[in-house]
Amino acid sequence: MGAFVAEVALRWSDMDAFGHVNHARTVTLLEEARAELLFAEAGRQGLLGMAEGMVVARVVIDYHTPLVYSAGSLQVRMSVRELKAASFLVDYAAYAHDSVLAASAETLLVPYDLRAGRPRRLTEDERAFLSEWQLAIDGAELGRA
Repeated sequence: MGAFVAEVALRWSDMDAFGHVNHARTVTLLEEARAELLFAEAGRQGLLGMAEGMVVARVVIDYHTPLVYSAGSLQVRMSVRELKAASFLVDYAAYAHDSVLAASAETLLVPYDLRAGRPRRLTEDERAFLSEWQLAIDGAELGRA
């Protein structure tokens, strides 16, 4: 299907003393975008299980240009990569309002059973949903080319 696109509003409080969006806030902005995909979009498709437990096992961010509050919002394009039985990678390309790539990132996500207190395997429905967002191209759409 291609990349899922989420628009995330930038807040004045996202900026640090150096006038750009702080690293920790960037992680939060990516989290908000990811929630749009894994919780909101999955819920719209009748898939509610991922909202019941999903943990980040790793996050990697590469910054390409400073992101500033005046950009107004961040367009985050996400795609699923390396879909495994009990984990998957989400790739991100975060663009400022002027279509400049501000950051690219990836998170390793693990479905988690909160009641049992341990990781779990993806269900067949979850795998089918996630596979809809795998790119069939070389990653150029996400800035990885």
